[in-house]
Amino acid sequence: MIVTPTRPDVVLIHCHDLGRWLSCYGQTSVPSPNLQRFAERSVVFERAFATAPLCSPARGSLFTGLSPHRHGVMGLAHHAWRYRKGVATLPELLEPLGYDTSLIGLQHENVDPAVLGFGEVGGVGFLPRAWPVVEAAESWLAERATQSERAPFLLTVGLWEVHRPWPAEDYEHADPAEVEVPAYLPDNEHSREDIAAFYGSIRQMDAAVGHLLRRVDEIVDPRNTMVVFTTDHGAAFPRAKGTLYDPGTGVALIVRPPLSWGVPPGPRPDLVSHLDVVPTLLELAGGEPPQDLGLEGVSLLPLLRGTPAAAGSDDQAILPPGEDERLLFTGKTYHDSYDPMRAVRSERYKYIRNFVSGPMLRLSQDLEHSPTRRGLGDGHLRPRPEEELYDLCRDPWEQENVADDPSYEKVRGALAQRLDRWMSDTCDPLATGPIGLPPARSRAFDALPALPPVSP
Repeated sequence: MIVTPTRPDVVLIHCHDLGRWLSCYGQTSVPSPNLQRFAERSVVFERAFATAPLCSPARGSLFTGLSPHRHGVMGLAHHAWRYRKGVATLPELLEPLGYDTSLIGLQHENVDPAVLGFGEVGGVGFLPRAWPVVEAAESWLAERATQSERAPFLLTVGLWEVHRPWPAEDYEHADPAEVEVPAYLPDNEHSREDIAAFYGSIRQMDAAVGHLLRRVDEIVDPRNTMVVFTTDHGAAFPRAKGTLYDPGTGVALIVRPPLSWGVPPGPRPDLVSHLDVVPTLLELAGGEPPQDLGLEGVSLLPLLRGTPAAAGSDDQAILPPGEDERLLFTGKTYHDSYDPMRAVRSERYKYIRNFVSGPMLRLSQDLEHSPTRRGLGDGHLRPRPEEELYDLCRDPWEQENVADDPSYEKVRGALAQRLDRWMSDTCDPLATGPIGLPPARSRAFDALPALPPVSP
């Protein structure tokens, strides 16, 4: 017998390094039939974005509703980056509303998952592969089915896939001749070899997630359960992961609202952000965002119900006529080296500011040793400009930098001004100079220092 709580349950499934490499996002050759079927019954946000193009900062934003410099995780958690004092995580916000919260599988916001605010933390190893994680999640759900009364829950399920490496002994590789090579990569044997291996990891992740999705509907009440599937950031290829181009920050975000809502499935073209997940789930749970937290996103419940979402910004006079009202801000500070950059994206334009000199693409070690790198050449080593501007209508793959084009000067100036204002309003430490490494951890957990309150 399925026990249904008064408020919706939430199952949040998140994987690694996927970007939008799914058939439901138009990449028809990608082996993802289970997520395709899920998408056909769900709302697919076609233009969803992470706040950062690497794991820990992006996941920190997903679970706090704050940009990385505000929540504190500006680099990888195993490099001592951690949340600032006073930052509240999604489970910490939902538990006072009566929710049970559980983490099963991957997280990458802290070396110690016990400090992330979940009521329960399941142990499935340091690199939790898809099938063991799914089996653990299935067992957790089955325990709920035996209870005569229970609280609503937030269950987060984190998968290691589809992070590199993709060895043939773990994943069945696709035929390199049958893969799709995106326009930002060279179409040669090296890229195709790499993508064929990537497809194998996607196939295994998709099979495991498909099994979990079926079991969710069998064990808990789909009429009263919201299911969310997403990933942390873009795929692990040059000009994607580690960059502020759309392939680096664009993410899959597929949401199936409770079936009792009667929401028609289908795509939504609106610009949305991982920052919107916390406000969405807070509203779903019957709560309101605490004003002192300064959450940066907006609830997606209006979009999920088929009405416009609240505006993310109300100061669009500086933007050219015809621009939509929402701006999304992204950033990178540290990965395996210091590489500070910030960006602002509108419907039509992307403006990127690089704060230190270096090559156009600073590849992380997993990309530097990839098959794709062997066929990439050295064009990405040319010096980067201080500013980049892309007209996404004319140039969706961000290949032509028009920052120095006089005909785009008004756009460049407007977006540069808006980026400056956002950095100031959110107390981004990069606005005042270089950002140093975090202090070493102590035996007792020590949070990073709090930032000043954000501007009203």
